Amino acid sequence: MMLFSGIQLSLLQENIKYFKDDDPMAGFVLLIGIGAVIVVGIIGSLIKNGISAYGRGGSKTKSRQFSIFTMSRLANSYGLNKEQKKLLEQIFRANGVSDPQRIMQSPALLDKHFKQAYRTIERTASTEEEEQKKLALLFSLRNTIENAQVAGNMITTTTQLAANSTVVLIIGKESYPVKVLSSGRESLSVECPLNALGGPIKINMGTKVTISFFSKSSKGFSFDTRVVNRTDTSRGSVLQVAHSHKAKNMAQRKSRRKPASMACIFYLIFIEESGSGRKKKQKMILDKRKFTGAILDISIGGCAIKTSTFIAVGSRLKIEIAYSNEQRLAVLGQVLRINRSGSIGAILMHIKFLKVPRRAWNTINAMVFEYESA
Repeated sequence: MMLFSGIQLSLLQENIKYFKDDDPMAGFVLLIGIGAVIVVGIIGSLIKNGISAYGRGGSKTKSRQFSIFTMSRLANSYGLNKEQKKLLEQIFRANGVSDPQRIMQSPALLDKHFKQAYRTIERTASTEEEEQKKLALLFSLRNTIENAQVAGNMITTTTQLAANSTVVLIIGKESYPVKVLSSGRESLSVECPLNALGGPIKINMGTKVTISFFSKSSKGFSFDTRVVNRTDTSRGSVLQVAHSHKAKNMAQRKSRRKPASMACIFYLIFIEESGSGRKKKQKMILDKRKFTGAILDISIGGCAIKTSTFIAVGSRLKIEIAYSNEQRLAVLGQVLRINRSGSIGAILMHIKFLKVPRRAWNTINAMVFEYESA
């Protein structure tokens, strides 16, 4: 309700004296005058409130209200559990996020907020145990979001391939980069690969082929199919291959991997069994022989080690990583496969982590997501 100042009321009372009580027109004019004063007051109040809500340059300074319903819907779509959902809400509220969906869709913006939360935990945790527990939840949340985003970028059918995209056509042991020309209802049209003389390679109908490609998010996929037709056009030969709805993800890694350059030492671990049946027990025996190597890349799921020592596939290792002068990370891993490296006598071992202590797990995550950098 609009309040009037004493001066305004006094003026109104003086004006009333100029009108006769029995003059209807005078009363009508008086009501119009009072209404005009009220309207002016309301407009002034709105202008004043508008200035407080917007900056002097006209830009709005008050952020949109945080929506718990949007937050809940997003959390469910990413498969977050109760603890993860609560932590994500705390992070967004602490940083004044009003549009959580926009942040979730941008890894760079998301990591900006998570990095701030990482530093806050390091600064405010009262004990080492509390710090590691909170960091473990933070990285559990970040990896769950990452995995959900990767799954959302999956290509499941070749009908999703766009014209002019480059794919690799694999016939037997030979690979040929070709372009997608068009995608029809039943088949995909691609360039016919050329031989060394520049002529089209003869490929019979029914020939089984594999096509591999990368999506815009740099994820690799492949699918098996067969040639259903070949036609000659003014722009060259065209192969038609049957569509497939069983595209396979070529990358089996479920966690982000980061190139690294860290020295490491590792020991062989042997399993000693005793007893039988329900009384059967296993005991790990650490071989005292020490081998050296270098970590070339790492993730929370495993790493690649360059070494001069041949280790059989399937071997279990205790790996000590020289993360810094003060800290070594100890993990238990298993050799998945080995490759000869470019250097003479060098071997590249691909390791799957079997057991990672909480502190080491947090440190590797901070390294991979680059939260430990300034």
